[in-house]
Amino acid sequence: MTAVQEGQELFLVRVERGGPWDWSKSMREQEQWTEHAHFMNGLVDDGLILLGGPVEGGREAFHVVEAPSEEALRARFAEDPWARNGMLAVTSVERWTILLAPEN
Repeated sequence: MTAVQEGQELFLVRVERGGPWDWSKSMREQEQWTEHAHFMNGLVDDGLILLGGPVEGGREAFHVVEAPSEEALRARFAEDPWARNGMLAVTSVERWTILLAPEN
């Protein structure tokens, strides 16, 4: 993992599925999958999400996020089509300090 950019902090972000989520369908079969996937790929392209994805067998996903503040990352996550329709909600945001990482 690369060093955190100046003016940025690392966060662990937990999101949970719910609301109109159709539990009889896979993630990729959910309404607005294409729009959600495009949005999330944009967060990766913008350098906001460094790592992320769903936890197997559960309702949650975790993301390692680099952002200037918790407020800024919450604002970006709120733009997700699945956040707007209630299918995903941010349930926790925690600042994270990396002490162990391979040398570059």
